This record gives sequence, C-alpha cells and structure tokens, in this order.
Amino acid sequence: MAAPRPPNASLPGSPGSGPLHGPGNGTGDAPRGSRDLDITVRILLYSAVFLLGVFGNVTVIAVLSLNKRLRTVTNSFLLSLAISDQMVALFCIPFTFIPTVMETFVFGKVICKTVAYLMGMSVGVSTFSLVAISIERYNAICNPLQSRVWQTRSHAYRVIVATWLLSALLMLPYPVYTTRTSEAAYPGVYRCQHHWPGIHVKQAWHVLLVVTLFLIPGLVMIVAYGLISWELYRGMQFEMGLTQEAKAQQNGGVQPLAEGDEGDGCYIPVPRSAGGAVELSVLTSEDHAKEERARVNRSEAKLQAKRRVIRMLIVIVVLFFVCWLPLYVANVWKAFDHKAAVRALSGTPISFIHLLSYTSTCVNPVIYCFMNKRFRKALAATCAGCLAPCRRRRPRPPDDEVTATGASLSKFSYTTVSSIGGP
Repeated sequence: MAAPRPPNASLPGSPGSGPLHGPGNGTGDAPRGSRDLDITVRILLYSAVFLLGVFGNVTVIAVLSLNKRLRTVTNSFLLSLAISDQMVALFCIPFTFIPTVMETFVFGKVICKTVAYLMGMSVGVSTFSLVAISIERYNAICNPLQSRVWQTRSHAYRVIVATWLLSALLMLPYPVYTTRTSEAAYPGVYRCQHHWPGIHVKQAWHVLLVVTLFLIPGLVMIVAYGLISWELYRGMQFEMGLTQEAKAQQNGGVQPLAEGDEGDGCYIPVPRSAGGAVELSVLTSEDHAKEERARVNRSEAKLQAKRRVIRMLIVIVVLFFVCWLPLYVANVWKAFDHKAAVRALSGTPISFIHLLSYTSTCVNPVIYCFMNKRFRKALAATCAGCLAPCRRRRPRPPDDEVTATGASLSKFSYTTVSSIGGP
C-alpha cells in the first residue's frame, strides 16, 4: 500500500496540489487518528478563512461601489485590492485545499492552467495596489498642492488598469509552463505543477517574483510611509505650537474681570445701565478666541484623520507581507534546495503556510470596519437600504393622525434645516 501523499509546496499563484511521494513526508508516517485530526483542523481553518474572505470582500466591494461619497482616489485602489483579494479567496483556497485533502488534482488541464494564472495575477494586483496606495498617499500628504492637479479619480482608474495589465503580463509564464500530469507509480493520481525548461529558469523565475512582488514594493512602501510619518510629525509640532500660542492668548487677553476690577486697558467693564449691550471690542476679542479654538480643533481633527488613514494603510501593508513572506521563502528554498525543502515543508507545514498567505484575503475587511468610521457608517446605511424593501408596510393611519404627523414632520424638517445652517 502506497504511503500517503502530502501536498507540494507551491508558488504564490500556483495550485500547489501535486503530491510528494515516499515515506516519511509530512504526515505520511503519523498515526491515523493524528492524521484525521490534522485534516479536520485544516478543513475548519480553511473553511473559516474562505468564508471570511468571500463575505468580507463582497461587503467591501458593495459598500465602496454603492456609496457615492466613498468614491475617492484612495478608495478606488482599495476597491481594486478587494477585488483581487476576492479572486485569491475564490481561486486559490479551493483549488489548493481540495487537492490537498484528496491527494490528487481532480480538475482538468484547462482548470489547472487557468487557476494557476488567476492565482498569480491576483497576488500581483494586490501587491501593486498597495504600492499605488502608498504613492498616492505620499503625494496627497507631502505634496498636496501639486498633486491636486493630476491626482483625480480618472488618473486612479488609469493606474488601476495599468496594475492589472502589468500583473497579467508578468504571470503569463504560468499558463505556458503549468500542466496537469499523471503519476505512473500511482494510478489515478494527478499533479498540477510547473514544468520549467531548466533548473536555472526555475530559479530565475523565483528570484524575479521575490524582487518584483516583495523587495521593490516593500522598499517603496517603507520610503513612502516613512516620509509621510515625518511630514505628519512636523505638522503635529506646528499645530502644537499654534495650540500653545492660542491658549496663551486666551489666558492673557480674554480673562473675565474680577469684581471691582477696573480692567487693564484691553476692554472696558460694561455698566448695568447699558441694558445688556456688549462693547464691540469685547465681542471682537471673544470672536477671535472662538475662531482660534475652532481653527485649532479643525487642524487637530485633520491630523487625527490623517493618522487614522495612514495607520490603516500601514497595518494592511504589514499584514500583507507577514502573510505572504513565509510562502515566498518556502518557494525560493524549494527552487534552490528541492530535497531539503520537501523534507521540511511537506504535509502540514506547507498547508499552514498556504493558510497564512490566504488570511490576507479576510484581514482587509476587518481593518476597514474597525479603523474607518466612514466605512462603518456607509456599511450601516447600505444594510439599511437593502433591508428597507423587505420591511412590511405599516397600515395607513386615520386622517387626523396623518395631519398631526405631517405637522410634526414639517416642524422637524424646519428645525433640522435651521440647526444645520442658514437658508
């Protein structure tokens, strides 16, 4: 009886379902009960990641697409990122895990080539989208005046199209060199794997992917977010100085007079016979103080918003590379030392490395919901709009109730409009 065949370590963008043969690989020599528990745990974890990734990214795509107020330059890139993550969830997880459990690639040759291509393309789009977001944020924060001229949604759409085309061209070797083959030693067992022209071509391809999808993007993001952090730090120092100056002016220039105090020449005490009238100089000082406080509050609010956006984007980038780095390392190791990588990674290790890489598809929606207040409000509004047609219509009240309700609504509308602003 042949030994169990654990899955093969694969590149980002390849099905990774080919079995590795021979005793002692992965869970091949493990007891049956331990192996069943291992498979059960993997099924539960993969299913959870798949469901979270699919429903989370569907939610992000729906909210960003249906809400016009969220159609900004940054959200355009985030929408592209959510679509690519959805592709990873739909094409990577099932076609990696199902052959792992069945120990054979049950899908056909066309599916093998198509899935390998879509896997690589989705990973490339995710990486290039993160790079585009970092560059866009750098220009918006560090060069706001210059970037306003060209940083538009149409420009963002062109960049997004370019990222998809670049990923599509970069991953063309996958459908060319990926194929489904049968195993002569194990009848009925099929593998979906890459057949490179030579070992040097294989090594060069892995190095190209690491440089293109990891080293260069990582360097660009580190530089962009480092400069943004420095700009925000300088802005915080400037705003803190203005706040201290404003407080000093308030404490030194606009102080209520003590009883019997004749004033210090800045303003004149108002006599009771004036009928509550306030001198113009007092109003001017108070209005100036209010304007200073409002200006400082607006500046602090803007800085807080910028810090939240940058913190959200940095978390996305860090989690993306933390999730994908182990798989890149495993693939490079396999390309340069195949036997050692097979012995160390076959079975459970490579399965969980794949799982870690696929968790990147479900962390982005969580970050949006918990770190972006506008997104949470838009999500609630979208859900309310979707549930509105499903609500039952209430019976029409009597005429007197309709009249009273109309008067009440009119009063509420007038009060609301008056409180918001002038006519």
